[in-house]
Amino acid sequence: MNSTSGKSVDPRLLDALSATDASTRLQATLAAGTRPDPALLDTLIDRCAVEPDFYVRDMLTWALTRLPAELTVPRLRTELDSDRTQARSQALHTLSKIGDPAVWPAITPALLRDPDDEVARSAWRAAVVLVPDDERAALAGELATQFARGDREVRRSLSRALAALGEVIVPVLRRAAGSTDPEVRAHAQATEQLLRDPDAAFDLDVDAAKRVAALDGAPC
Repeated sequence: MNSTSGKSVDPRLLDALSATDASTRLQATLAAGTRPDPALLDTLIDRCAVEPDFYVRDMLTWALTRLPAELTVPRLRTELDSDRTQARSQALHTLSKIGDPAVWPAITPALLRDPDDEVARSAWRAAVVLVPDDERAALAGELATQFARGDREVRRSLSRALAALGEVIVPVLRRAAGSTDPEVRAHAQATEQLLRDPDAAFDLDVDAAKRVAALDGAPC
């Protein structure tokens, strides 16, 4: 029995969703999405928090988007406070796919600065999807606090999120270009390149930023 709807769920499907074999879990999740049943809501969300396979997690998100948003969105929002990092990350990812603008207030600075890189990356992507037009500049400023965070992939994710906001990010890029930290400057420069040319390679040239700083500080 499931608390969401009071309906019983085929126990064979429940077993398959948590089977040892990833392909079995994938097929079960596909079945759950093909025949959406609100009685599976809690099971699917609980599975998101522990599923180790990327492709199954992606299918779980799809299956959840097939359910009524008025049921999934409140349940996903509760996951944003979970102690489990994957639960937070997957909830953010799924909310970004649903795209309900009412979720925006739940994308807090704490999530955008989450110490777990995958949670933060999911929060950045969700934020740029859900942010209202009049909050875009403030979001750009908040995201800019994360310049120079993490490895190359984390930095590229941040740059792509910022670039998706458009020209509103130009003032924060200018401020970052004046940072005393060469890694912040390099990250800002790479972000500006993506803003001007979304198809450009992500060129994170810290050495160049250091050379520019040295020239700027050299006596005339």
